[in-house]
Order: sequence, then C-alpha cells, then structure tokens
Amino acid sequence: MTAEKIPLAGVIGSPIAHSRSPLLHGHWLRTMGLPGYYIPMDVMQADLPQVLQALPKAGFRGVNVTLPHKETVLQLADVVTDRAALIGSANTLIFRSDGKIHADNTDGYGFTANLRQNAPDWQPESGPAAVFGAGGAARAVIASLLELGVPEVRLTNRTRQRAEILRASFGARVVVYDWGHASELPIGAATVVNTTSLGMVGKSEFRVPLDGLSPDAVVNDLVYTPLMTPFLQAAAERGCTVVDGLGMLLHQGAPGFERWFGQRPVIDEATRAAVLAG
Repeated sequence: MTAEKIPLAGVIGSPIAHSRSPLLHGHWLRTMGLPGYYIPMDVMQADLPQVLQALPKAGFRGVNVTLPHKETVLQLADVVTDRAALIGSANTLIFRSDGKIHADNTDGYGFTANLRQNAPDWQPESGPAAVFGAGGAARAVIASLLELGVPEVRLTNRTRQRAEILRASFGARVVVYDWGHASELPIGAATVVNTTSLGMVGKSEFRVPLDGLSPDAVVNDLVYTPLMTPFLQAAAERGCTVVDGLGMLLHQGAPGFERWFGQRPVIDEATRAAVLAG
C-alpha cells in the first residue's frame, strides 16, 4: 500500500521573498495540526508553464499566484471561474485530480469578507462607493461592490485611461473622475477604498484631501504596511469606521487553503499576529 503524498501548496511570483502568505498558511497548518507545507517559489515568467506542469507530480495540490503572473495564468489554466475571467486575473490555482488546472480569483471575496468582519454594520447598497486606483486590485474591488448592489462606483486614477478601461469593462454604474477632481469622490459615499500603493512604506504619500468624507462612511485601505495609513488616520479623525488592508490578505487565502488542505481556517487575532510577526 502506497502512503498518500504529503499535501503541498505555495505561492508563485517574482520577486517572492516579501510575501506574507507562507506565514499565514504556515500558521494555519500548525494551529490546526494538519500535515502539509506551503512554500514560496520565485519563478520567472518564461519558466511558468513548465513549473505549473511539474508541480502536481511533486504532490502540490495548488498554489497562490502573485505578480507578475496573475494575468498569465489565465491562459495556462484549463478551467477559469467566472469571477477570475471578469477580474482578468487569478490568484488561486487548484490542481485537480483529473490533471486540469482550475484558476480562481479570491481577492474580491477577501475584500468583502474583511469589511464584513471588521465593519459589521457596513451596508454597501446604501450609497455610492469611491475607489482610488485602477489596477488589478481595483478590478476585484469594483466587481465585488457591483455584485453587492452598490448603486454607483466613483473611480479615479492618476492615469485616467486606466480608469476608462475599467468603466468599459464594468459598465454604466462606474463613473470616472479626473485625478485633479479626486477630492470630490468621497462626498456622500458610503464606502471609500484606496487600492493604490500611495501611503505604503517606501511609496509616495496619499495627498488627496478627504474633506468630503461622511462620518457614516466605511473606509478601507488595501495597504497594510503600515496598518494605520495616513489615509485611514484622516478618515478616523472624521469619525469614519476604518478597516485596514491586512484582513483582505487573510481572507483571500482561506478558500485556497480549504481546497488544498481540507479544512476551513479561522481568521482571528492570532492569525493577524502571526502574519504581522514576520
């Protein structure tokens, strides 16, 4: 009788040393007493097809995918979920027993679950949403907001053309504002989200005035280094409910972990502490 292979998963990107996903999944494996390992892998773009073909043979059940491979893997997968197709990228691959590669995007789920957990009174349908930035994370956020019934998504980006591309993808409920008028976005908005890297350690500051913020708004920054960004600090000073970006990372990892290792992980303060300790 052949012993079953130890379940393996990991994260593929380049560079990858900064990723906190190994801390997250390692914490879950340890605290839940499950067999298995989660391994960071720095894979160049040219090697990606060959690596994805080889991993299942080594006992891998799937991988997370980060930059620069999140769009490329859609072409390499056999099955792509509707939400991954809509967002235009995948962050979670499942290697199925029939040999097929299944691609999904759990970023939108992570965004929504983070807000539900940390702002339990959040009602996305109660008013417009303001979204700063038009990159890959913004696509996942906008798709989730529209699915939850947000009546309007106000979108701005330093390069307007990128915002226009998202409006073309998602339709008339997305309204594009020039970056020069970005301070108008939060006026009357129920949900305000920064999806840019502005305010992150080592990046430029977030300089858009937030005078128009309602104290009833739920404000989220996807940046989590630092946890309390100047953007969130300004919102908190106005009385808003603020939610940091770390929870999105934690929640987006849960669906993949469950598929690879067989149990749904719990996201609690111990999980946050384990990831922040790295």
